[in-house]
Amino acid sequence: MVQLHVKRGDESQFLLETTCSISMEDLTQQVTRIYNSRLKVQRICSEMQELAEHGVFLPPNMQGLTDEQIEDLKLKDEWADKCLPSGGSIFKKDEIGRRNGHAPNEKMKEVLKKTIEEAKAQISKKQVQANIYVNMEMVKDALDQLRGAVMIVYPMGLPPHDPIRMEFEDKEDLSGTHAGLEVIEESEAQLWWAAKELKRTNKLSDFVGKNEKTKIIVKIQKKLEENDDDSYLNSEWADSHALKRQFHGVKDIKWGPR
Repeated sequence: MVQLHVKRGDESQFLLETTCSISMEDLTQQVTRIYNSRLKVQRICSEMQELAEHGVFLPPNMQGLTDEQIEDLKLKDEWADKCLPSGGSIFKKDEIGRRNGHAPNEKMKEVLKKTIEEAKAQISKKQVQANIYVNMEMVKDALDQLRGAVMIVYPMGLPPHDPIRMEFEDKEDLSGTHAGLEVIEESEAQLWWAAKELKRTNKLSDFVGKNEKTKIIVKIQKKLEENDDDSYLNSEWADSHALKRQFHGVKDIKWGPR
């Protein structure tokens, strides 16, 4: 099996096993799905930490308001009594006003936190150092574990506007967020190796040969991402004074002490 060490930029993401005969279309989709699903696990874990500490998400029209403002506007959280944690709640106010403050008790909180740690470990970048391969089944298993823990603690479910539920239902809205910038659409994904794009119209063997014991580092990125930096500003064609210097015959003059 060919070993792929997948990176985003210079940062390791995961190891993946594949074959030389796989089409680059299939491989690009596979890598992208694992990459994006790992991000989903991370986002859910982050929100579940908040769920464990401060309970479910407030309705959008109540978020960020003070108790006085909520009272003055006569707003009511219709989901507060429907989405109670199993075993009762402990009030712990969310100072940033996103969640309703009715946190699970210590036993249920521990269920959430233990599952979060297990799921994070399963898709951790540390798996690269441990030489453990990641596949889509492993990521789905991590998502299933998280979903199961939420169902144990919140048997009545979460409000439809809670980001955890939205993530599980693939209805999350990441527009305008840093998390949204990390996601790579399958149609925009590119894999690169040895400064070459691994074009989707080819097979992996067209680039790396047919040795199934090959190990390569591939980078996943969005189309045109390689041009997003400012390195082009140092190119001669981007220098507005280059043509003028050529006319004056001073193109190669070096200024300053040698």
